[in-house]
Amino acid sequence: MRSRGSSRPLSKLTDARTTARLSAGCNSVRLPYDRSRVSPGIVHLGVGAFHRAHVAVYVDEILKRDSSWGIIGASLRRSDTRNALAPQDFLYTVVARDGAATTMRAIGSLLDVLDAHNQNRELIAAMTDPRIRIVSLTITEKGYCHDPATGALDPGHPDILHDLANPTAPVSAPGLLVRALELRRAAGIPPFTVLCCDNLPANGEVTARVVGSFARLRDTGLADFIAGEVAFPSSMVDRIVPATTDDDRRLVRETIGLHDAWPVVTEPYSQWVIEDRFPTGRPHFEAVGAELVKDVRPYELMKLRLLNGSHSTLAYLGYLAGYEFVSQAIAEPAFRTLIDELMTEEVMETLPRSVGDLSFYPAALLQRFANPALKHRTWQIAMDGSQKLPQRLLGTIRDRLARGKSITRAALGVAGWMRYVAGVDEQGRRIDVQDPLAKRLRAIADEAEGLPARYVDGMLRVSEVFGDELAESHVLRENLTGHLASLYRHGALQTVRNVIGVGR
Repeated sequence: MRSRGSSRPLSKLTDARTTARLSAGCNSVRLPYDRSRVSPGIVHLGVGAFHRAHVAVYVDEILKRDSSWGIIGASLRRSDTRNALAPQDFLYTVVARDGAATTMRAIGSLLDVLDAHNQNRELIAAMTDPRIRIVSLTITEKGYCHDPATGALDPGHPDILHDLANPTAPVSAPGLLVRALELRRAAGIPPFTVLCCDNLPANGEVTARVVGSFARLRDTGLADFIAGEVAFPSSMVDRIVPATTDDDRRLVRETIGLHDAWPVVTEPYSQWVIEDRFPTGRPHFEAVGAELVKDVRPYELMKLRLLNGSHSTLAYLGYLAGYEFVSQAIAEPAFRTLIDELMTEEVMETLPRSVGDLSFYPAALLQRFANPALKHRTWQIAMDGSQKLPQRLLGTIRDRLARGKSITRAALGVAGWMRYVAGVDEQGRRIDVQDPLAKRLRAIADEAEGLPARYVDGMLRVSEVFGDELAESHVLRENLTGHLASLYRHGALQTVRNVIGVGR
């Protein structure tokens, strides 16, 4: 253990000396390759905590075998990641924690982080570099500038309008991809593969659709080229990554004796399933624990509906009940029972048989949610619900309605979201709702004047979330209205207790 008062940053040491210092502080922290020999092979759009705890870790393992796959990252919204990591040469620490142990490792796969707004030319130049064979994305659901209910590009999105007016200086992910592919085509450079790593069903197909649609608004010939020559494999990613806190920074500093401005904290578990379609080459992902498959859709559906759907339900209802962290909410027996029943009684029946035996999965998820070391805030998971609900909960609801099955628990998760985005919690305090549609949703809640049926009617007219079919469902409307009335009258915890008592 190093001195508590040490504050020397990672940047002040060479890689070799950094590795020695890290290893002296914690035996599980190492950088076992010569970073000076690493060259870029991937540009990654959306360098957030998840990417740095997931994809970048897999690539870090690959660099032990092949130094040609370093990552140039890009921040599309803010420069804070670059500002934090640039002084330490983009090295950072990944901390894996559960109730039993904490391990740390240095990650050197991230070679640079570019700010898409202030370094737009540099980013496009990087994406045009012939060495770049993959452009990957973790830009969250809202980054695709699409209609979450249909997966189609939103041509009226402000970023899309900007990029159509400024095609050589795009700011959106579709705009950046199209511009870089346009320049590569003009220069005779083979196109890169676009690898989506976001929580979207058929995420490669969604990415291909929005990129192709944007290209067609600009140049039909370019759109045809992208459709015929560019691969968009889908992937499924799974690792829980809370936001980094000052306590996390303090833990790293006290353990390794170096100051890391932005470590990432995660769980030991990690999964990555990728469709094997990379015409211009790929790293040996399978050698570092990823699974290469022909069709990732069954895995996506399993994860989106079981893990993400449960996570969102727990986040909205848990936040309303006063729980700051997921582990606190799942420790409440009523919430644990609700989430278990949501998975086993409602979601599992909607999953394709090709995913195999999933009988173990709900219990494993409950155990992961209960990890007390992660400190995953319900508020963090609750962000951007209008973009997340269609794939996390509404798909389950749609499938069960088509079969005449109960939607009680899944609908409660949606009702929890409606209660949450109204913007005031059960103690009358303002909720800091982070959602692209936050103002519009709050206006619908205000116009309803506390009447659940009126509020549900208004929300079901938000077609970007519910589409047309669900908006016309009387069963869904009745479930939501009943749940919402109970949430306002009795609160989240008592409502959950009432729901899990049904049929017993």
